[in-house]
Amino acid sequence: MASESAPSGATLVDANVLLDVLTEDEKWATWSADTLRRAAEEGPLVINPVVYAEVSVRFSRIEELDDALPAEDFVRVPLPWAAAFLAGKCFLEYRRRGGAKRSPLPDFFIGAHAAVSRMRLLTRDAARYRSYFPTVALLAP
Repeated sequence: MASESAPSGATLVDANVLLDVLTEDEKWATWSADTLRRAAEEGPLVINPVVYAEVSVRFSRIEELDDALPAEDFVRVPLPWAAAFLAGKCFLEYRRRGGAKRSPLPDFFIGAHAAVSRMRLLTRDAARYRSYFPTVALLAP
């Protein structure tokens, strides 16, 4: 069951952190697991449909994905309409800066969700988030 809004003190978890742990990434698994654990001690961990979709590529069945991201550990929160709007505006700025992609990147939806819901964002790819979402508190290397 999805929550309607992010819980207070929540941390939105980027797919790269989850994939680091799930794939036991040689370079990032330890940092990602340790930082994920610390964030969980400070408040709820949140994923949204965009993060869920990005992580799903590693699984052939939805049940396997749900086992890897149990609802009791990861609060599922829908993407707010305001976040979709902000993602579009940030994508427009990206294009104005010379970005080549033709449709909004997942990071824009994730960053906008963290921004409008006032969540921290746990990621290891901080550059784009810092550039387009300067108000979002990042947990990043």
